[in-house]
Amino acid sequence: MKSFVWSELGEAGRRAALARPQQRQDAELQSSVCAIVDEVRSGGWEALTTIASRIDGEEPREVEIAPIAAEARRSLAAEQVEAMEAAAANIRAFHEASRPTDISIETAPGLSVRKVWRAIDRIGLYVPGGKTPLFSTLLMLALPARAAGVKEIVAVTPPRPEGGLDPAIALAAELCGIERIWTVGGAQAIAALAFGAGPITKVDKICGPGNAWVAEAKRLVASLPGGPAIDMPAGPSELMVIADDSAEPVVVAADLLSQAEHDSAAQVLLVTPSEGLARAVARQVEKQAPELPRGKIVKASLQCARVISVSSLQEAAEIANLYAPEHLSLAVQDPNALVPLIRNAGAVFAGAGAAETFGDYLAGSSHVLPTDGAARAWSGVSVYTFMKAMSVQTITPEGARRIATSAAVLARMEGLEAHARAADARLEFAK
Repeated sequence: MKSFVWSELGEAGRRAALARPQQRQDAELQSSVCAIVDEVRSGGWEALTTIASRIDGEEPREVEIAPIAAEARRSLAAEQVEAMEAAAANIRAFHEASRPTDISIETAPGLSVRKVWRAIDRIGLYVPGGKTPLFSTLLMLALPARAAGVKEIVAVTPPRPEGGLDPAIALAAELCGIERIWTVGGAQAIAALAFGAGPITKVDKICGPGNAWVAEAKRLVASLPGGPAIDMPAGPSELMVIADDSAEPVVVAADLLSQAEHDSAAQVLLVTPSEGLARAVARQVEKQAPELPRGKIVKASLQCARVISVSSLQEAAEIANLYAPEHLSLAVQDPNALVPLIRNAGAVFAGAGAAETFGDYLAGSSHVLPTDGAARAWSGVSVYTFMKAMSVQTITPEGARRIATSAAVLARMEGLEAHARAADARLEFAK
């Protein structure tokens, strides 16, 4: 882990200290993704099955969830099923309580303006699968969508290497009220969701993380005419820990390594005013890392890890706002004093007991979060991801006549005579 003293760095040095791992702009990948998307968009189901057979190893199949979920309940340990059910219950409870409420304001006598919320009609969910099926991601996407009131969910996931749907994903789908899932992955699955392919229905918005091919395909389809919206930009995972002398080095190191094992491009940072803690955490990272099953990935990730020494926790909070981490852990004695200072983060874990791992699985909020600094402007997945707001204007005849003249004046100031005449008409014809 590279070490920096914030007060000793100039502007360029500070940028370097907070630099994320360089992601290669792979022109070949972009070209390949574009070719796949174009082929599926123009060739539909036939093109999709050809590409999927080549890349996924089998044609797309719409899998019935019930029998596989039933088998999962028989084959998984009771504690595994109970843990998934507990996670689903927490996620469901949090997001159902997070639904926005409509508002109505009388902005002028006789003029009322409402904001009303509606669920998006049709959502596409991409669930990472293959060798590492992430059943938790399905819970984190589908349950907020259900809480938002989405009626139609089209879920896709790559098939297992041996073919078919992973039982844990089937059980997660059952817990979300999803009856069928398509086993197809990669850019070809994103293209099918974006534009439709045979029985796979075109959706209005695509949500869910994936590899570089999936991320590029989402970006591409969202930029095309008639393409869907997407949840957020995606990149490698990241965790920043702000810690003081009250933190336990063993726990801080464990948190850092839990994120480092995600991906060789994942980044972890420790920001602390305590030199003693920084040294102790570094020793623990060195001790714990070789013991991990994904040790090669962790070792590669730690090449871009950072330890940043600061003069105060307030300075640490400003560094967090500059970096805008996907995950921010506040391993400090009084986290509630620090939370108000944080403006840019995907998710905050406040206090020694809070863990990014809890957020990943069962705390209740979604673990699908903005990365690569996108937390400066983007939020993580929530019920809002699956809803949109409309304004509704209602006005009495008296109210219309009262504001018509001012509206006409404003319209003529912008040279829009037809707008002005539409306002003038209310002076005579408002009833």
